[in-house]
Amino acid sequence: MSALTAETILAAYRIGVFPMADDADDPDLYWVEPERRGIFPLDNFHVPKRLARTIRKMPFTVTVDKDFRRVMRECAEPRGDRDATWINKTILELYGELHDLGYAHSVECWLGDDLVGGLYGLAFESVFCGESMFTRATDASKVALVYLVARLIRGRFNLLDAQFMNPHLATFGAVEISRADYLLRLNKALQSEGDFYSLGDDVTGSEILQSITQTS
Repeated sequence: MSALTAETILAAYRIGVFPMADDADDPDLYWVEPERRGIFPLDNFHVPKRLARTIRKMPFTVTVDKDFRRVMRECAEPRGDRDATWINKTILELYGELHDLGYAHSVECWLGDDLVGGLYGLAFESVFCGESMFTRATDASKVALVYLVARLIRGRFNLLDAQFMNPHLATFGAVEISRADYLLRLNKALQSEGDFYSLGDDVTGSEILQSITQTS
């Protein structure tokens, strides 16, 4: 993949394929097309009650695209449950280019001047493909996810791709679907245009929750 470009990556996502590396030190990438795909149905996203209380109090300042490359670097750092990462130098560079082109976005959570959590992903047509998230403070990445979903709902996105399913994502309503089902949803979402910047910067936590109806 020495000739891989940002445009090639974007074209791959549009057919349901994405790149990964074996670890941070591996210079090579490989294409992934999971047989089973995790997605968040945007009309059935679930916010746990405890997290909803946190969001109403809102201990964080939440921003969008304020420090995309730093979020990526934080996501690539080893953490307690993971010694290695699939985010290598090539991914950092190419997704940085995609951000400069207006396709890759980050959501950040701050405590004062400290970046304590966030996520990043790729947006095109009415699709958002979540790539990775990190947290250095309780609930920070979860808050970033809820803010992302509210933004996608407001912006009339049709598909939020989580790529791989896990129990943590299931608590927010994520489900696993077949490759064929994913491609059907993807192709439908490619027929309309979402607006990633439809949500204002001054929205409150309560307003965020009002736009996401599923809580328990």
